[in-house]
Amino acid sequence: MKYSIGLIWLFTISGIIGITLGYEEWFLPKTPLHLSIFLGLIFYHHYKDKSFIWWLSITFVIGFLVEYLGVNHGLIFGDYKYGENLGWKYKGVPIMIGVNWMLLTYCSIGISHNLINKLFNNNKKTKKLLITGSLISASLMTALDIIIEPIAPRLDFWKFTLEIAPLSNYIGWLMVSLIIHLMIWNQTSYKCNKTLAYHLYVSLTIFFLGCYFL
Repeated sequence: MKYSIGLIWLFTISGIIGITLGYEEWFLPKTPLHLSIFLGLIFYHHYKDKSFIWWLSITFVIGFLVEYLGVNHGLIFGDYKYGENLGWKYKGVPIMIGVNWMLLTYCSIGISHNLINKLFNNNKKTKKLLITGSLISASLMTALDIIIEPIAPRLDFWKFTLEIAPLSNYIGWLMVSLIIHLMIWNQTSYKCNKTLAYHLYVSLTIFFLGCYFL
């Protein structure tokens, strides 16, 4: 696990430093590699559990589908388009955006499950825990999106037509995230590696905050 954590922070810190020093044209196009390595770490720690991988993969499908509807029809999130730094696109939607949904879902589920255990001291799969855990997870994902949105155009990730992300974007993120978590939280939460989830979430938060302020 320590090597996985080291790799996460190596990419995160080097990315912040490189972009801050003016090498963004070299670092930012490597974003797909960055996300792929993070996803690879998740698969490395869970590859033996085919059921877990299957449930997590549902996130990719749903995430990509809602992004397709957003980019091509202006639904759910508002009117926006993707830039070039997330890599190859299908119908205007980068494949990596599906990976991003998987990463954020994994992080938020791992963190929420840990919080649920501390709050309720209960690891059973009950309806109450499902709803509470899903709400916490969806809130964590939306909170990270709030951090990302102001810097996304500068990084050429995506850009809204009106320059600023509308309220519908955040409502959309919360609702779609909640639906995803309600579907898979019970099947995946107790299996997530909590340490990996925390480090991934915190590293992503620090990366975007670092890019924004520096």
